[in-house]
Amino acid sequence: MTSIVRHPKNFWIGIIFMFFGLAAVYLGWELEMGTAGRMGPAYFPVALGWMLALVGLIGVVRSFIGHGDSVGTFHIKDIVIILSAVLLFGFLMRGAGLIVAAFVLIMLSSWASKKFQLLPTLLIAIGLTAFAAILFVKVLGLPMPLVGPWLSGS
Repeated sequence: MTSIVRHPKNFWIGIIFMFFGLAAVYLGWELEMGTAGRMGPAYFPVALGWMLALVGLIGVVRSFIGHGDSVGTFHIKDIVIILSAVLLFGFLMRGAGLIVAAFVLIMLSSWASKKFQLLPTLLIAIGLTAFAAILFVKVLGLPMPLVGPWLSGS
C-alpha cells in the first residue's frame, strides 16, 4: 500500500513537536501573558509552545514533499535507561547533591549507547560534573548543594 507520507521520520517528529508545543500553549493559556516588556508567567512557555508547534507543522509539511528513510526500530531499552537516569538525577539531587547526581546521570545515560566504554565515559563524567559544579554553583550562584545531606552528615 502506497502512503502519501514520503518521509515518515519528519512526519512523526513533526506530530510530536506539535503535540508538545500545543500542550504548552494549552497549559499556559489561563495564566497572565503580559507584554514583551513586562512578561507574565505564561509569556515564555506559550511563545515557545507556538514556536515548537510551528516547527512541528513545518516538519509535517516537509514529510509530504521530500523522500526519506522509514522509521527504524524502537529502542525501548535505551529509552528506559535514559529516562531512569533523568529520574534518578532528580531524586539524587536533593539528597546526594549535584556532584553525585550529575555523575550518575552521565554514567547511566552513556551506558545506553552501543559505543559505551568505561574509561572514556568516566573521564567525560568527571569533567562534565566539575564543569556543572563550577558553572551552576560558583559562577551562576544557583542554590544547589554540591554535596547533599546524605553524604555530608548534616
